[in-house]
Amino acid sequence: MITGNLPISPHAGATDVKMFFDNYFTTQVSFPAAEIDAAIGFFAKRGFDDSSASSTAIILLNQARVENVSVFSLLDKLKGLTDIQLGQVIAQVLNAYREKTSLLGYRTAVVTDTFEARNILV
Repeated sequence: MITGNLPISPHAGATDVKMFFDNYFTTQVSFPAAEIDAAIGFFAKRGFDDSSASSTAIILLNQARVENVSVFSLLDKLKGLTDIQLGQVIAQVLNAYREKTSLLGYRTAVVTDTFEARNILV
């Protein structure tokens, strides 16, 4: 048994964890059905899987509400992007909702032209 000089809290343990997770998803968020359908349809038409289209759409709807922007105007701006540009924008929006220890991004290949690499004949 480990002892210490800190007092034992009366509610420490599994009950605190259970109470935390029981209250985790209690906030309800609602959007108009037309906005949800338009956002999910936009991402589904761009090649997103059904589950990823709906989850990305909900995150985009939340972000539009936070920034007080119409979802339809936001989707109109996203229509002009290429698939690569859309992927980068979505990665930035998703990173805003992720833990900072786990971020989405793109890896760029580092090209180094060293003296040793130039002397190797293939």
